[in-house]
Amino acid sequence: MSEELVLTLAKQAIELLLVVSAPMLIVGLVVGVLVSVFQIVTSIQDSTLSFVPRLLAVFISFLLVFPWMMNLVTDFTVTLMSSIPNYIR
Repeated sequence: MSEELVLTLAKQAIELLLVVSAPMLIVGLVVGVLVSVFQIVTSIQDSTLSFVPRLLAVFISFLLVFPWMMNLVTDFTVTLMSSIPNYIR
């Protein structure tokens, strides 16, 4: 197994990790900004108000994109496992 192949596999795995985690991170960011704006407008400074909605939004987005995430990870794993004989050479 060459160094170039290892770097390519690591790059693909990191790209997959970023693509799979992006929807939840984006939802968490958007909800966090909206809650912060709401807190500024209403002058409410409660820490649970910023945490609970963000947690719920990320969990709901996880449930919605889970089939897509599993499809990507499964495809990557199947491709990786089926290419093992080529990597050994």
